[in-house]
Amino acid sequence: MTLLPLGLDACYRAIATRDARFDGKLFTGVKTTGIYCRPICPARTPKKENVVFFASAAAAQEAGFRPCLRCRPETSPDLGAWHGTSNTVARALRLIEAGALDAGDVDALAARLGVGERQLRRLFKQHVGASPIAVAQTRRVLLAKQLIHETRLPMTQVALASGFGSVRRFNETFQQLYDRPPASLRRMREGEENEREGDAITLELPYRPPYDWDAMLAFLAARAIPGVESVRDGRYARTFAIGDASGAVSVERSPRAGFLRVALRSSRIEALPAVIARVRRVFDLSADPVAIAEHLAEDPILAPRVASRPGLRVPGAWDGFELAVRAILGQQITVVAARALAGKIARAAGSRVSPSVSADLTHVFPRPRALVDLDLARLGMPKARAAAIHALATAAARDASLFVGHGELEDVVRKLRRLPGVGEWTAQYIAMRELREPDAFPAADVGLMRALAGADGRRPSPEELLERAERWRPWRAYAALHLWSSSPPKAAKTRRVA
Repeated sequence: MTLLPLGLDACYRAIATRDARFDGKLFTGVKTTGIYCRPICPARTPKKENVVFFASAAAAQEAGFRPCLRCRPETSPDLGAWHGTSNTVARALRLIEAGALDAGDVDALAARLGVGERQLRRLFKQHVGASPIAVAQTRRVLLAKQLIHETRLPMTQVALASGFGSVRRFNETFQQLYDRPPASLRRMREGEENEREGDAITLELPYRPPYDWDAMLAFLAARAIPGVESVRDGRYARTFAIGDASGAVSVERSPRAGFLRVALRSSRIEALPAVIARVRRVFDLSADPVAIAEHLAEDPILAPRVASRPGLRVPGAWDGFELAVRAILGQQITVVAARALAGKIARAAGSRVSPSVSADLTHVFPRPRALVDLDLARLGMPKARAAAIHALATAAARDASLFVGHGELEDVVRKLRRLPGVGEWTAQYIAMRELREPDAFPAADVGLMRALAGADGRRPSPEELLERAERWRPWRAYAALHLWSSSPPKAAKTRRVA
């Protein structure tokens, strides 16, 4: 029985032709071997009566199938958040990826989403084909398997880096799943390990092509906070502090098509899953650009823009508080000026990092508590702006979940608008980049209104823009990126494109 809406015949044709368009969208369980594979697996195609199809790797694993050692499901594009039509499931998948079930339970996850625990389980069965716990466990196992294949980390560090609570549990899981100890999988690797970058852990993260990498780097470069972030020679790098861990991470295109190469240096190996989750969020690696483009291109206004920028993604944010401060700084001043002010804040209140990391990366962006007592006005910003950031830092220091989405987009925006200095535009911008809401849309944005100006130069009002954007749902955020990208260069310096 299939858990996908495509039907058995369509799924079977996809694996028989090894159609890469379905990679990450379906997984094949082979009943005669107990193994599940990607559609592009090079193994001989099994008979139709011997296969069952699943919408996710977690569903296949929960059904008792083990990952194929040839096609390696852990390296397939992770498009799980794009299955089905449930926004609740999409948000839950993002929270699970960020570690929501590492220390919490399904009840707590459901509460964060504003639904009941039974309803959340039912939605997961309907849209993912597996329980939330199974999704979290599968992610853990597949990350561990990737670390075994792509790094030379000792098995103890692999267990910690992939989120297992103990080495014993790690060994038991692999023995049960693969019928062999984890170390034996490393001995079965083909070829050499990935190129090392000093003492960095280097991994490759998959995405669904196409990918407008130049547009992503240009967006991040224009907003890179001096001392905290840098974009140079096709590589994005930044410092970070997550819990007790601190370090630096860099991201660039891999020589392998369909992958980004990530190099991480961290004071604590346990931070690896959280860093990977944030890299995936910043670079929008869960997006299905083909499906998004097909939908947006139905609007004749967007069609030529979509055709000219295939694979355009919505850049995410590394940290909600950092983004909110940056957005408030960008109100009524240019992107360049806001970037400079953010750099001053980082130097004044952020902790220093080792000079050996990079000459461009000197500080970690300060946490909320560090800005509570800082005299921001002396850094050269208006007193009203300094007061808004101070109030924001105070609120964020009191509530660690301030930038965690609860409920539907309208509820999220309503909550964000209660924050000091956060209006409708800023709330939508935060929802778009930090909370990864694909339907967030800052309708009052000057750049968007300019991009849709008529031949007579008349710009639509925010209300008219919202009405037009109804046909772009549920991917209005991607429509906004296409419109921003088509705006005249000076539009990128207005206060509305922070």
